[in-house]
Amino acid sequence: MASCLVFTASSAAIVVSQDRRFEFGPRDASKGATVVRTGDYYSKEKGFGFESGAKVECSNRSCSSENPFYFSVKVPEGNYKVTVTFGGSRSATSTVVKAEIRRLMLEHVDTRPGEFVTRTFNVNVRTPVISTGGEVKLKDRERTSEQWAWDEKLTLEFNGARPTVSSIVIEQAQIPTIFILGDSTVADQPAEPYASWGQMLTRFFDSKVAIANHAESGESLKSSFSAKRLEKVLSVMKPGDYLLIQYGHNDMKERGEGIGAFTSFKASLKQFVEASRAKGASVILINPMHRRTFDAVGKITNSHGDYPEAVRQAAKEENVPLIDLTAMSQRLYEALGKDGSGMLFKEGDGTHHNSYGAYQLAKCIVQGIRDQRLPLTKFLIKGLPNFDPGKPDDANAFLLPASPAVTDLKPLGN
Repeated sequence: MASCLVFTASSAAIVVSQDRRFEFGPRDASKGATVVRTGDYYSKEKGFGFESGAKVECSNRSCSSENPFYFSVKVPEGNYKVTVTFGGSRSATSTVVKAEIRRLMLEHVDTRPGEFVTRTFNVNVRTPVISTGGEVKLKDRERTSEQWAWDEKLTLEFNGARPTVSSIVIEQAQIPTIFILGDSTVADQPAEPYASWGQMLTRFFDSKVAIANHAESGESLKSSFSAKRLEKVLSVMKPGDYLLIQYGHNDMKERGEGIGAFTSFKASLKQFVEASRAKGASVILINPMHRRTFDAVGKITNSHGDYPEAVRQAAKEENVPLIDLTAMSQRLYEALGKDGSGMLFKEGDGTHHNSYGAYQLAKCIVQGIRDQRLPLTKFLIKGLPNFDPGKPDDANAFLLPASPAVTDLKPLGN
């Protein structure tokens, strides 16, 4: 990695000139709204619609299904306030909402027959183009199974026992952004049974902030810099934004002269911090969660060497907050034990988590923010209970429905 990072100021962001309003099911459209009916599938020319494969029935002022379905709207890059009205005239409904590639937005919005409720959340949409020049160097997976994270549209997944939507309003939102950089344990995973804390974190923040997850599987600090992921983040970052950084899983496998936790890794981490500060952003460092490596007496062993400590030192030396996910994950895993902790992970994988595990780790991040009374606390959903990693949620009570996409392909990195 270069010894210093230099970035020019970003150009002005593209602004949507008007709201996008969609009303579902047969009706006379309200002023400025577009009516969506059964069979309205997405095309770039039309700029909105259900994604192919949707089995949706539209009637009586709403569209619903017995299966998950996707709805997409073409928008420029940016943050968007999304207001959804749920409910049906004749049937009870139950809907879970995820955005882009499985970012959890809303859990279990339930309505009685004839009842309609409205909820609001924010979605970040991005493209690979960097306003200061060039593009992010995408991996093959990002062009295929992960393409919804980088394309020209905002995509919503409606899931649950009976997902039903009555209307959607999409407005550009000039609000602070929480950026995330990291590896596969942080990145938006495109398919079940894999998941990360980054794509669960959205669930815990209110509509006054947006989360932009730029983490990617297989990445280290060095490779993220080379792929221009940091440059992309800096090109859209503005004063008052935030950056969460978690690396270590893949950095520890790099070899060469001068490569090490307390040398190249810590120096690069500091450069990321300094470059973000220069844009007026607040940085929070996070050291890596443990792998599922237990000793004979049921205690977690450190498989990351000096890398967690290097993050601690960098945070102290740069005077930025640290969320010690290494320590918190140890408490979490040991609370469930060598055998029981397997319920946090994809079966047969000691690094990558399933939705339950990712949700628990996201709660660790949230608790770390609260414990230190960081400025991000003001954006957390009101009324969240405290979370003790030593007392994880009951896995049997975790009812998040699986998304349609399923894979046997392991995320890059380990």
